[in-house]
Amino acid sequence: MEVPTLSDVHQARSHIAPHLRPTPLYEYATLNEMVGAEVFVKHENHQPVGAFKVRGGVNLISQLGADERERGVIAASTGNHGQSIAYAARIFGVAATICVPENANPVKVASMRGLGAKLIFHGRDYDEARENCEQLAHEHGYRYIHSGDEPLLIAGVATQALEILEERPDTDVLIVPIGGGSGAAGACVVAQAVKPELKVIGVQSEAAPAAYHSWKARQLVEDKMETFAEGLATRTAFELPQRILWDHLDDFTLVSDDEIRAAQASMIEATRNLVEAAGAASLAAALKLRDELAGKRVALILSGGNATREQLLDVLTGGPRHTPDKKESPG
Repeated sequence: MEVPTLSDVHQARSHIAPHLRPTPLYEYATLNEMVGAEVFVKHENHQPVGAFKVRGGVNLISQLGADERERGVIAASTGNHGQSIAYAARIFGVAATICVPENANPVKVASMRGLGAKLIFHGRDYDEARENCEQLAHEHGYRYIHSGDEPLLIAGVATQALEILEERPDTDVLIVPIGGGSGAAGACVVAQAVKPELKVIGVQSEAAPAAYHSWKARQLVEDKMETFAEGLATRTAFELPQRILWDHLDDFTLVSDDEIRAAQASMIEATRNLVEAAGAASLAAALKLRDELAGKRVALILSGGNATREQLLDVLTGGPRHTPDKKESPG
């Protein structure tokens, strides 16, 4: 697996551009106040499947050979990777099978079904679904699309960081949620080539810290998976993203699920957008690192917005959140 280059990212953009528009990068006064910095949110929740991974899916499937298209593709996912593959497969007329955990997010399940993918429910979490997926790929000859160990996926999702630096070249810090790590790996590829002084920070739930501990140890490790944030929920680290992160990620922080919940509620209220838990992890990290980020220009990847009604009610009726200073205008 070759590490993608900036040239690969530019090529990815040419494959993606006919199908996906650049997403907005917006500043919010309330988030500036909360973090004590200039905060810009990259709205990957505005993608047609509500998450950043669709960039990688379109890039990869657009470049499949005729034999791979004929065989069909298979992937394992808690939802966003699966939606990405299903969306791209529909565009290019490729049969897609997605293996999901038995308790998969129903919003994401409905989206994948609507996009025409065949769904297979198996296992209690992503990793059990992935193990089943790999077995089915071997048995039936499908083109297996791993959610991290795919150079074309990483080059595709890296286009989100490229868009940020083109719009705000003065960005000092980029904070990226990490599940498998493809988004953070892509950000590192772009940062090293375009602006090496840009600090890229990854964030993961302390209830599912496999990628964090792999990054610290400089070797792949497994760990517990107890987070409610399905976009961050993996028990294993992925080889290709980790190789890139070991070389280029500047920092990596863990946040609690309670911190993610509070950040999710605050981000929904501040941006008036749907925000899933993984998408709010970047804000949770920014709040935890507030002193370090003071006065800087900080871009947060809002990686997805595929929250269920029940998840939103739970988060929005939960514990204490930020309230604007009384001096602020209520309008």
